[in-house]
This record gives sequence, C-alpha cells and structure tokens, in this order.
Amino acid sequence: MSNDPLRTAELTVIGQVTTASNVTLVCEAEQHGREPLRVVYKPVRGERPLWDFPDGTLAEREVASYLVSQALGWGVIPETVLREGPYGPGMVQRWVDTLEDGPELVDLVPVGQVPDGFREVLRALDPSGHRVSLVHATDPRLLRMAVLDVLINNADRKGGHVLCGVDGRVYGVDHGIALNTEPKLRTVLWGWAGEALPDELLTDITVLVKALPGELGTRLSELITDAEVRALEARGQELLQRPVMPVPSSQRPIPWPAF
Repeated sequence: MSNDPLRTAELTVIGQVTTASNVTLVCEAEQHGREPLRVVYKPVRGERPLWDFPDGTLAEREVASYLVSQALGWGVIPETVLREGPYGPGMVQRWVDTLEDGPELVDLVPVGQVPDGFREVLRALDPSGHRVSLVHATDPRLLRMAVLDVLINNADRKGGHVLCGVDGRVYGVDHGIALNTEPKLRTVLWGWAGEALPDELLTDITVLVKALPGELGTRLSELITDAEVRALEARGQELLQRPVMPVPSSQRPIPWPAF
C-alpha cells in the first residue's frame, strides 16, 4: 500500500469542480516513470454543513460507500480512500475518464418520446416551459447502482453522478450524504420500483450481510457510527426477506436539481 500513489503520493491541485456543493478539487498524484494519476480530492474543511448529517463526516461516508460496493463485488464506485491532502484530510478518489460521445444513461426527453430500453421516472417542465420526461436506461449496470443506493441509503443520486467510463464500466460518484440511519433515499433511478430483484444480486447482498459482523463491519465502524453499520445490515436483510425494489415513500424521492 505504501507505493500506491492514490494513498501516498503528493497531490497537486490542477482544477476545481465549481458546480459541486462542497469543495471538490481535481489533482494529480505523481507516479514514478508514469503519467501522473488524476484524482478527485474533497477536503473535510470544504464540506458544507448539513442539518441532517453530522459535520465533517462526508469524506468518511464516501469511503464507507466504496467499501460496501467492493464487498458486493460490483465495482460501482471508483477506488476511494481517506488521506491527507494539500488542505488537510479528505476523500481522494480515482478520476474516471468518460466517453465523450458515450450514451446518456440518464436523460431528459420530450414527453411521449421515451427511447427503447429506457424507463420514465418523472414528468416535469424544463426551464423553457416544455414538458419533459426524466428517463433512465434499463442497463443491468445501472440496476446494480440502484440497488447499491438502496443499501447505502443514498440521499443524492443525480443523473450527473452516473458516469460511463472509457473502460466500458458504469460508475457512480458523490456518496457523501449516504448511510444515515433515517430513510433518506433520493434517486433518479426509480424505474425498477416494485420489481423483483435478480437472484444474482441477492447472492451478492447475502455475501455483504454475512461480512458485516466481521472485518468489513470493523472497517466501516472506523468511518461511520455503529448504529449506521447496523442500519446498513438491516437494509440488506430487508432486501433479502422481501427481494423487491422499494417504491418512493417520501415527498422528495428525487434529488433536485436532477443533474
């Protein structure tokens, strides 16, 4: 691990994601004899206080969400670590190179023009007053992301947090407001609501639930509270006992803005 540039190399800030709610910096980590590794760095000191999440905990929640994704074997979240950076401790995550002309897995289309292979989630008015539908693809990679969001109780799955990598994989980013003990699920991926989960995903959830009392739970308890670890296990158990994707149960089931 000591030679892993994601964890140990000095970070050089080369830019900032100005649209992010919290300070989000693009950095390069030096690699001897190779091109620098590009990463995203979110310092704890740049986190915006939230009324429903303890201050200074978003970086840890990002790392905990990554550990859950890895325990499931899904690789939905890019490698994410907690470490020191130019502005103090924070979350550091591998940068995802995306396809410039790749498919839009989450999109807005005119009402009545939902493409084949997509599902409508919401109808609304765009800024110009036109009626549009929020849609997402029925891609199995996206379904894994939707199930992960249920497990980690993700409160902010926007369309812009879904990335199509040049490696052919679909990644989810921005998991700072997740893993709360209270129901917080807000997502644009409601297209499978009420549908049965595939057996292969239930097998992976079983592996996760069985791992939580052991080393995985110990690692998570260093990042989130014991109550939050227990809530994660309870959500996993609930999906196994009733293997159906949940339906919206709050007044704000979709994050806004949706992208």
